[in-house]
Amino acid sequence: MTIIAPPTVPAAAPHSAEAAQVRRAPRRARALLFGDRINTAGIDRGQVVCPAPLTYRVGDGYVTLFRYGVAVLIGLTPAQEDEVLRDLRPRVTRPLDVPEEETATIEIDPAKDDQILPGGPVILKTMTPEHLIVIADALSKSVVLARDEREVAAVFELVEPFARQLAEKGGTTGGRRAILKHIGNALLVAHRLSGRVAVTEKPDVVWDRYDLERLTARLQDEYELKERAEALSRKLTVIAETAEVLTDIIDTRRSLRLEIIIVALIAVELIVAGYPIFFR
Repeated sequence: MTIIAPPTVPAAAPHSAEAAQVRRAPRRARALLFGDRINTAGIDRGQVVCPAPLTYRVGDGYVTLFRYGVAVLIGLTPAQEDEVLRDLRPRVTRPLDVPEEETATIEIDPAKDDQILPGGPVILKTMTPEHLIVIADALSKSVVLARDEREVAAVFELVEPFARQLAEKGGTTGGRRAILKHIGNALLVAHRLSGRVAVTEKPDVVWDRYDLERLTARLQDEYELKERAEALSRKLTVIAETAEVLTDIIDTRRSLRLEIIIVALIAVELIVAGYPIFFR
């Protein structure tokens, strides 16, 4: 009796097709600004893929932490995101009441080059941890700029009445303390913009991966990082110049009052000294 074996069907084919479909499934990138700083020291993660910025795997996704207060979560499930955020909150310095957020969608298409559709997803030909770090860097800077733009707009609204009073009445009614407070807010924004965040600088991974230069440039153009940073710098310059003029006016007014007091004291002293002589 002859037994005819049934045709063999590759068992891995459906699994490979399913895996390819999973690899090409869109992934969500979510950047959250928690506060002024995140303490990344002592985070014990066994699946670290990059030490600076600290990037590690969580399941099939990645988490990238930036010291200036931003965490970028890519490809995580809602439960994984909640767990990561719960672990990070105690490490945040001066946390915000409502975190600033920026999101993007990442799609994998081997038939296309790395590109960003207008108002659409980020399309990658292949996805490596370095690609995700470049995307996380752009998202983190964009979310920080969004917070700085809102704070600078608030400072503009507070400084404008002083300038309007100066133009209409030739003087101001605000005190030196209020003006110095506005200057302090502007200085904090300038410090974040040029110091900790360094918006115009490229991420460190690009120096070792020249093929990521084009993706970095396209992300900077998409989120208008340089243009927004330059606009903030111009606004900060205007705020600083306005505050300097106002403080000079207040200092001049204070000096005038001191001179009047000194003249009055000298006059009183002359009267007291001349009174006995006059009546003698």
